[in-house]
Amino acid sequence: MDTVSDSMLAIGGFTVLYYMLKLSWICWCGFRVYVLSKVWQTDLKAYGQWAVVTGATSGIGKAYANELARRGLDIVLVSRSKDKLHIVAKEIESQHGRQTQIIQTDFTEGHDIYPAIAEALRDLDIGILEDSGDYGDVGDGTDGVIIPQMTRLVLPRMVARGNGLIINMSSEAGAQPQPMLSLYSATKIFVTYFSRSLNSEYKSQGITVQCVAPFMVSTNMTHNLPPNLLLKSASAFAREALNTVGYSSYTSGCVSHALQHIVLSMFFPDWLRLSSYCVKQTEKFAQSMEKKMDEMTERSASKED
Repeated sequence: MDTVSDSMLAIGGFTVLYYMLKLSWICWCGFRVYVLSKVWQTDLKAYGQWAVVTGATSGIGKAYANELARRGLDIVLVSRSKDKLHIVAKEIESQHGRQTQIIQTDFTEGHDIYPAIAEALRDLDIGILEDSGDYGDVGDGTDGVIIPQMTRLVLPRMVARGNGLIINMSSEAGAQPQPMLSLYSATKIFVTYFSRSLNSEYKSQGITVQCVAPFMVSTNMTHNLPPNLLLKSASAFAREALNTVGYSSYTSGCVSHALQHIVLSMFFPDWLRLSSYCVKQTEKFAQSMEKKMDEMTERSASKED
């Protein structure tokens, strides 16, 4: 009996030690990625002179464009609206003193648009590509086509130079299957897998492919809800997410969203998320939120009138 008791005690001790070491490692990694990165930021100018930002006229894309310019890069702005592109370009030039170029294109038009984009980028020293995934209708599934195509345009010259950074915007919605967001969730897990696989393939050649998977950020997609402890403003999120470059190739972007990811993983497992009961409750919640958003829109419109 003593031998059995000693064996069980030893197994229990090793188990406790294992989980303590695992927890310590997780805490250290989180501290390094989200705290130390604020103090010792990666010099993004070392990647090259120009950063290309898609979806650059609103939301996360616009926030990244401004933050990259603030950190010393010239910006190529890519989006659909020519008027909005000129407004953002002037804003960056006046506030940050950086050069800008604009590429007006509609990513929903298919493969015919890419030769013109390639020609516009041909003579530029592209060090960073930030693909925000803001191409059109929410959840239309275009990320799975556009992100590889944009990567194909910039990656060969990065490889030839032995240096480059590609940032692809995924989502927490892609971390697990998400009923009521089926297409969006499936598209975002493609972005995650594509980015992480590509980073593994090319990191030995000096290329970093970072995947950013945030929770909710205050943008048009979230009806510009006011920021709080859980929901970040686009500018604050872009600032914190760029701090993680050089520290993590897969990140929630900020400590708030990282903690939400941990809590959701622990207390909202797949068996619960995919249950019929949960799907029904999610549908009711979505309908109530849609109603509230419509009411807010109507009140805003009446105030303007």
